[in-house]
Amino acid sequence: MNTVIIIGILVIFVAFLFLLHRMASKYVKFSTRVFTALAIGLVFGIVIQLLFEADSEITTVTMDWMNIVGSGYVRFLQMLIMPLIFVSVVGAFTKIEQTKDLGKISFSVLITLLGTTAIAAFIGWAAVMIFNLDGAQFVEGAAEAARIEALAERQQQVMDLTIPGQILNFIPSNVFEDFAGLRSTSTISVVIFSSFVGVAYMGIKRKDVENAVTFKKGLDAIQSIIMRIVTLVLRLTPFGILALTTRMTATSSFQAILNLGIFVLASYAALFVVLIVHSLILLTQKVSPIAYFKKAFPVLSFAFTARSSAGALPLNIKTQTEALGVDSASANFSASFGVSIGQNGCAGVYPAMLATIIAPSVGIDVTSVGFILSLIAIVTIGSFGVAGVGGGATFAALIVLGALNLPIAIVGLVISVEPVIDMMRTMVNVNDSMLAGVVSSRVIGQFDDSIISNPEAVVENEGM
Repeated sequence: MNTVIIIGILVIFVAFLFLLHRMASKYVKFSTRVFTALAIGLVFGIVIQLLFEADSEITTVTMDWMNIVGSGYVRFLQMLIMPLIFVSVVGAFTKIEQTKDLGKISFSVLITLLGTTAIAAFIGWAAVMIFNLDGAQFVEGAAEAARIEALAERQQQVMDLTIPGQILNFIPSNVFEDFAGLRSTSTISVVIFSSFVGVAYMGIKRKDVENAVTFKKGLDAIQSIIMRIVTLVLRLTPFGILALTTRMTATSSFQAILNLGIFVLASYAALFVVLIVHSLILLTQKVSPIAYFKKAFPVLSFAFTARSSAGALPLNIKTQTEALGVDSASANFSASFGVSIGQNGCAGVYPAMLATIIAPSVGIDVTSVGFILSLIAIVTIGSFGVAGVGGGATFAALIVLGALNLPIAIVGLVISVEPVIDMMRTMVNVNDSMLAGVVSSRVIGQFDDSIISNPEAVVENEGM
């Protein structure tokens, strides 16, 4: 009987996939298809859990099959991270017309990413205090216990790593190892290596113009191929979102979510305040936040549903250059650096909140200036090297909790609401990288105000 029910559920799932395919063939807007998949997944998953329970054989087996679509999509995104970062960072160097702009772009992008992360850490601390979560105790179930056990093993990667050691770990000793993503800091290492390649190109450009031109043409060709692959993968987004959302709602414990409701509310409130800070920074750059968010909606909605900063990278760059008026070099630098540095949501708000919640349990006064300053400093430094696809927030939290000598169990205790919070976190991460592009472009005097003020200059995921 169970087999028949499982087949029936999977047939319904395939029917939903076909519906999304038909919407694509009729050229329904990409964002509409993504939100349709999100809505169907939420309802479908809830129905499955209400009918068969989260841990039943029927639910487990059907989610295992659906996982081919969901996790397969995520794996494709992970496949693209390193190639995307490499061509985007090196491509940024090839697009810089004047060498003097390189320092200004790099400095302004990094200052924006790290400065807003420090602010995000303070906002995360403040949210915990406002919602009275400091010292809060969360319920530990079977799933949470399993996650804590897995985290203990992962913590071994960072527990003996001091802050100077962590910084040293960013430097690649075997670039092929990092391109394969075999280290926890592989993403930032690839960024560093790509920057060296870019600087080398600029040196060759002055001394050997012919080879520099050849290199640029070759890179442009490779970038075109990679971007085409990106388009092919992003076309799968609605299908991946449907499978991932269904799995999330079908297997999550509703009771656990209710128990952690205040934590979810506090997280969203903190992340929303970070977006307000971003808006204030936009005003200092003489950019209307309303116009900005209207233009940025496609990429932000994608980031929210796909939960992938790296997956949003090509759309991020396209939005900056074609809809916001950011110059190409600043857009490539900010989007690429934003995948592994800063990340206000995953590496700013989230670890700061967890550290502030758990610290009172070991006798730390979280209202002391010393704790607040230490927290902000460690969160900011620890924000380097956070990967742009799933797991980056966990890694950042382990670094911060380890540096402050705090228990890591809390990371496992919030597993049931991770996907819900991660959607907003990822959107904030992507927004911060675009903000850095706007600031950088304004600093070097290349920001085109006529583009952001033009209502026709929009990006709607063409070809997807």
